[in-house]
Amino acid sequence: MEGLRMKKKKIKYISIAVILIILISVGVHLLFYYNLIPQKTYTAADFDITTIKSKVDYNKNGIDDYTDIMLGARADAQNHVHYRSAYYVGGYPPDGEGVCTDLVWRAFKNAGYSLKDMVDKDIASNVSAYPRVNGSPDPNIDFRRVPNLKVFFERHATSLTLDPEKIAEWQPGDIVTYGTSHIAIVSDKRTSTGKVYIIHNSGQPVREEDALTREQISGHFKFDYKK
Repeated sequence: MEGLRMKKKKIKYISIAVILIILISVGVHLLFYYNLIPQKTYTAADFDITTIKSKVDYNKNGIDDYTDIMLGARADAQNHVHYRSAYYVGGYPPDGEGVCTDLVWRAFKNAGYSLKDMVDKDIASNVSAYPRVNGSPDPNIDFRRVPNLKVFFERHATSLTLDPEKIAEWQPGDIVTYGTSHIAIVSDKRTSTGKVYIIHNSGQPVREEDALTREQISGHFKFDYKK
């Protein structure tokens, strides 16, 4: 009888140990997945990559457009706005709210552009090019929908590689889309292998992170102002 009790006790301890190991493993995985464990970051220079600067400084602040867009995205990430998807009359959410597309128009605003005005104008003139609009433009929301932004950048930006291993072709201020459901701005930070970080808002704890390949990349663009 005593032997049976000891056996049950041993099984109980083993079971508890296994559960603890599983919980710790899951916890560590989540910490790495959400980039909550600080990692050393690198720059393009660490890989002998030349950082491309835009020839345009649209807002004439002494900072080229690509850098301005990236810095605007970083500012939104650092503000850590509350992730909230809603419809707003007038189009713009409050400063403390937003989704992935709001980070993008705020990034463009930092370079002096009104992404809303540009998208609304292009939709009004080419509504058939925007399937998500379905023939009925709505300036209150169109510029905040990833499918519309993807079409806009396909039409008005330079399309670049979708291969994340071509590390030199991923540059600060580039725009990257994932399917038709998510969008991000490329950071100037890189991993130990040279892969770029992205700046984005999906409600995650860290919004400038090693997440370029977390979802399937559907578009990669570089925006240059054209009169």
